Formats: sequence, C-alpha cells, structure tokens
Amino acid sequence: MAMTYTDPLTTRYATKPMLENFSEEHRMVLWRKLWVALAESEKELGLNITDEQIAQMKAHINDINFDVARAREKVVRHDVMAYVYAYGQQCPAAMPIIHLGATSCFVTDNSDAIIYHDGLVMLRKKVINVIAALAKFAEKYAGLPTLGFTHLQPAQLVTVGKRAGLWIQDLMLDLENLDYVIENTRLRGAKGTTGTQASFLDLFDGDHEKVKKLDEMIVEKMGFKSKFALSGQTYTRKYDYNILSVLSQIAQSAYKFGNDIRLLQNMKEIEEPFEKSQIGSSAMAYKRNPMRSERICSLARYALSLPVNAAVTAGTQWLERTLDDSANRRLVMAQTFLSLDAILELYLNVADGLVVYEKTIRKHIMAELPFMSTEVILMECVKAGGDRQELHELIREHSMDAAAVVKKEGGDNDLIARIKGDDAFGAIKDRIDGLLAPENFIGRAKEQTLEYLRDEVKPMLEKNKDCLGATSHISV
Repeated sequence: MAMTYTDPLTTRYATKPMLENFSEEHRMVLWRKLWVALAESEKELGLNITDEQIAQMKAHINDINFDVARAREKVVRHDVMAYVYAYGQQCPAAMPIIHLGATSCFVTDNSDAIIYHDGLVMLRKKVINVIAALAKFAEKYAGLPTLGFTHLQPAQLVTVGKRAGLWIQDLMLDLENLDYVIENTRLRGAKGTTGTQASFLDLFDGDHEKVKKLDEMIVEKMGFKSKFALSGQTYTRKYDYNILSVLSQIAQSAYKFGNDIRLLQNMKEIEEPFEKSQIGSSAMAYKRNPMRSERICSLARYALSLPVNAAVTAGTQWLERTLDDSANRRLVMAQTFLSLDAILELYLNVADGLVVYEKTIRKHIMAELPFMSTEVILMECVKAGGDRQELHELIREHSMDAAAVVKKEGGDNDLIARIKGDDAFGAIKDRIDGLLAPENFIGRAKEQTLEYLRDEVKPMLEKNKDCLGATSHISV
C-alpha cells in the first residue's frame, strides 16, 4: 500500500454513485459537454463554426486525456486552459473555437451547479427511503406506550410510533426544502469575464438579442430551465450556502435520530441492527454498542460544521470575484455531499432494522407510572366522595415514602401498594389496577401518528413510489 493519505469518506463511507458524481472524470466530461453546447449555440446563432469541428468535439467528450492536461497545467499553471489544450490535441480542427468567448467560470460554475443538482437528486431518493422505513416502524408501533422524557427525566407517556413520527416529520420538512432547491437549480450560463457578456457581444457584432439567446440556449442544451440573470465572474456564492444549508438540515435530523437511538439502546428499549458476527467491543465481548448511530452522529457533526465555511466564502467575494473561493469550494462542497451520502446510508440501515424490546419498555413504564397515575387516582376518589385536599396530602406523603424506597434503598416502586393499603382510598381500591393501564396515559399519540402517516407521509410516498425500494449496504 502506498504511503499516502486517503480520505475516509472516499475509502469507507460514501457510496460509489456519489463518488462518481464528484469525480474528476465526471467533471471533465461536463466541461466538454459545455464546450460542445457553447460551440453548437454559437454556430446556430451565425458564427463561423463548422460541423466537422463540432463532430470532432463530440467524438472526444468521454475519452479525457488526463495525462496531457496535467502535464500542460504544470507549464501554464491554469487548469481550465490546460484542459482546453488537451481537448484541442484530440480535436485539432476544433482547437480555434473551443471555449470561444468564455471565461473559466463558464465550465467551472456551470458544471458545479449540475453536479450539485444531481447530488441533491441522489440524496432526495435516500431521504424518501428513510422516511418509508420509519413510516413502517411508526405504523407498527403507533399505539405501543413508552416513557416520554423531558430534560431526560421520565415524563408523561408517549408511544414508540409517535416518537418515530417526530423523526419522520423532521425529514419531511427537510424534503420540502430539498425539493425547493432542486426545482430552482440555476446555471451561470454564458456571462463572460466579469459577467457583462462583453466578449460575446463582440463576437456577435453588438447584437444583444443573440447574446441573450446564447445564454438561454446553453442552459437549455444542458437540460435546465433557469439561470442567474446577473453574475460577476462567478455565480453568487450564496447559492452554495443555500445548498449546504439544506444538507445541514438533513444532517440535523439524522443527528437527532442517532442520539435518540443511542439513548434508547442504553435503556435496552430499542437497538440498532446487530449482525450475528458483529463485535461490539474489543475487550468486553458481551457488549452491543450503537456503533452505526454513533457514526451517524459523528459524520453529522462534521457536516454541520461546513455550511458556515460557505457562508464566509459568500461574504468575502471581493467585487466581481476573488479566487480564494476555489480551493475552499473543492473541499467543502464535495465533503458535505459525501458526508450526507454516508449519513443517509447509515440512517436507512438503522431505521430498516430497529429492534424493539416491548417487555423492557413495559417494565420501565411500570416503575414510573405509579407516580404519574396519582392525579387520576385522586380524581376518581373525589368522584367517589373523598376530600380532595386530604387525599392530595396523603398521596404526597405516600409518594415521598415510595421515592425514598426507590432512591435510597434501591427497592421497587411500592406507591400503589401503599395507596391500596390506605383506607382513605378504599372506595376505588378494586379499580386502581385498571386505572394503571399504560394505554390510558398516551392521550392521542396513537391517533396523531396514524393520522399524520395517512394524511401527509403516505401521499408523499405514493407520489414518489418510483424512488422507493432502495436498500443500504454498510460494509464497515
């Protein structure tokens, strides 16, 4: 093995399709497609460009001569001009008209916008499949009571499915924002060196309409509808921030899910998938650690840190442009997409294989429910003719004594036994056990969950059924 650094996102976490989308090979193919679109449009608008020149360019779109380009870049210290040179070596007849009238950002910015769009579409499919997996889980456990937690302290009961519904709702909000960004993809188009289109105006002898048409034709030929009306040399870098902001929101949702699973696995209530031969700890063989959920959180924390970088880049683009965005964007944009790709693969894997331990959940409920049920017991006693104030004081005393048994002696919660043994509660003694059914304390959690799935989630899944069916393959 060569002694060089390798990026873990490339070697361990991200999927092949996303890696291919951000590969140098794919980027260079897009550059050549853009140069072809430029030449074709200029020819159609009347410039002296021949069919032979365009045919040569089309014939060599995919066979990138990287060796020639890299050798040339060492000489000229300019990547775009190096690849123009390399393309020209394969297309000698077309060499005079490749990149005609354009500046470097014609290929860099337009190809970036396309790559980001396609990356967003890939991530969108993953988000939809995660939602589908969670929806099955939420529906199955919509009515299963479980302890709710506020401040990480036991609180009023919710249901396992309702909690999953909250995870789904976060992703549904993310999907709305993701769809907006995808639908409003904009290319830079053909704007020239400082965005004025002066070079193209010269090419077309001052014909403004042809220059405007050129801008539109290139965008259309690349398969898009929208372009930036104005640009400096680059499209506004706020656009990059908008994209990363949406990816950050998805990472936030995944982070919340991953943390919840880690907490629940600690309680032995819900576990992420654990394979037969998987090792939980190198030292403690009995352990089943939530390693995938931890990895979700780890990668999400990294992804969350990147949008601020894009924000700073957007805010520090001097006048029509400065090149300090270039090296930064090569890192930040790709890394965020690759991180989200890995996060969503993990999210789908975990969501599709969650294990629920219902008896443990029930045990935890019954350890806390006696305290939560006291208000119901109090009200039923009052209905039976008891004195509220007197009964309230008795319940308070019994509760303090029962809490002392739990906290100081390490015993079980005996509050209900104490209440049953107190003659003041004799009128409802035989009904107390019935009042303690966990299902009586979940409010509309089940109904809320099923209604949300029916009214919002399932229609979205039906609308996007062509995206469903993805599986996750986690190798590490």
